[in-house]
Amino acid sequence: MTDYQNLCRDYARVEATIRFLETRHQDQPGLADIAAAAGLSEYHFQKLFSRWVGISPKRFLQFLTKEHAKKLIEGSGTVLDTTYDSGLSSPGRLHDLFVTCEAVTPGEYKKRGAGLDIRYGFHASPFGECLLAVTDRGLCALTFVQDGNRRRPVTDLERQWPQARIRQDPAASAGLLDSIFGFPHDHPPAPLYLFVKGTNFQIKVWEALLKIPLGRAVTYEDIARHIGMPNAQRAVGNAVGRNPIPFLIPCHRVLRKMGAFGYYGGGPSRKKAMLGWESTLARNVG
Repeated sequence: MTDYQNLCRDYARVEATIRFLETRHQDQPGLADIAAAAGLSEYHFQKLFSRWVGISPKRFLQFLTKEHAKKLIEGSGTVLDTTYDSGLSSPGRLHDLFVTCEAVTPGEYKKRGAGLDIRYGFHASPFGECLLAVTDRGLCALTFVQDGNRRRPVTDLERQWPQARIRQDPAASAGLLDSIFGFPHDHPPAPLYLFVKGTNFQIKVWEALLKIPLGRAVTYEDIARHIGMPNAQRAVGNAVGRNPIPFLIPCHRVLRKMGAFGYYGGGPSRKKAMLGWESTLARNVG
């Protein structure tokens, strides 16, 4: 099994590095400066990057620039056309999770989770500590912990499902870690079921997000066009922001038209790290 505790610790240093570079990029800091900001020697900093993402810090950081983001969305409309027309969820994904997204019924939506049992746990991941919440019908929440505040994702879960029975039970969700974060897979994992609550419009947007391939990105305009509402970019943005299962429903792969990374609920540094990490995976598998 993957050592997620080590990956989680590595990610904390990677995120600190990204923040450092966001404030110092005009100074063009060298490897020694970047390593010092991470609290490591150059040697150990290189090892950390190799363990976390498999390429040099310089190469990885190239993936985090606006210019790379622009390349990711080149032909983004064509990417979605291909996935929609072929019926594939995400061609070229290294970890074909066979994700099935099941929405609550209108009646269940009105009940606000009444009669539903939700169990959650906090777990280490390649992108920091996260909360995973599950029901008998599938994964219903994935939230990354920010600044060590575990209460916030629990509060969000309670707000999303106010009438549900919610309890902490890490054993119930721990078994999902490899299906979500275990890369690469030696064999296809079992189907992963998502159980989500949202308006019809939100669910349509989330289903569109599932069709964005690994290592690529699209714009809000692309998503709006593919759900048949080309003038609804702002509403699409709001629906993307309310995604209850980020990373698996890959809202981090949606960028602004000119390549700007934009807002991300898990933090802008985490969004950049995810895109850089996935770009590396896509290049290695391509």
